Amino acid sequence: MAITAQALIFCHSICVARQTINILYHHDHQTMNMQTLSNRYFVMRHGQSEANVAGIIVSNPAVGCASYGLTETGKQQAAKSISQSLQLEDTIRIYSSDFLRAKETAEIVHKLLHGKHPLHFTPQLRERFFGDLNGLGDNNYQKVWTLDQTDPNHHQYGVESANQVVTRTKGLIDELESQFENETILLVAHGDVLQLLQTWFQGVCASQHRQLPHLDTAEIRHLKPI
Repeated sequence: MAITAQALIFCHSICVARQTINILYHHDHQTMNMQTLSNRYFVMRHGQSEANVAGIIVSNPAVGCASYGLTETGKQQAAKSISQSLQLEDTIRIYSSDFLRAKETAEIVHKLLHGKHPLHFTPQLRERFFGDLNGLGDNNYQKVWTLDQTDPNHHQYGVESANQVVTRTKGLIDELESQFENETILLVAHGDVLQLLQTWFQGVCASQHRQLPHLDTAEIRHLKPI
């Protein structure tokens, strides 16, 4: 039986409508989850690292977990941020990327706050993986960010997609929400990772992560659900 052009157009319209409904449902469900978070979340970008100074991308865990830690300036930045913070106390729970630069930042924070709870290091907060660009100049970040704007699911250059980063970081939030209530939690991680986590808290698409306020090295920010 032949299918008319009108029938094809009708079927396409139904598909588009279903996709729109799914997107709206996901957005509403996501917003509801954010509005009912049981804990307060702060994020902190690691202090200036040796990779920042060298101007290279270090996103491979085999390299980043063992080397390219903080510079002396980075250590001072972390200490200064904590000394100026009025919202972080010794009862805070600290979860950090297991990359050396984040790990060292978290250790400084924990020591200066005289943290009562043990530090936790997790791969869920690792640097976004930049694939073939790993080890190259950090000017290559822009190539990926430009592609992110039109497709948050892209894997050009073998990178971890923007949406994949949101999924794994949100997964940690889900775990923390199931474990704790009325706690203050600090997440120590990396620029791209925290930019992307911010999109979830702000209820916007991961493709817009570079349009949100950027975190400077060692900056602490309270992420508030909208």
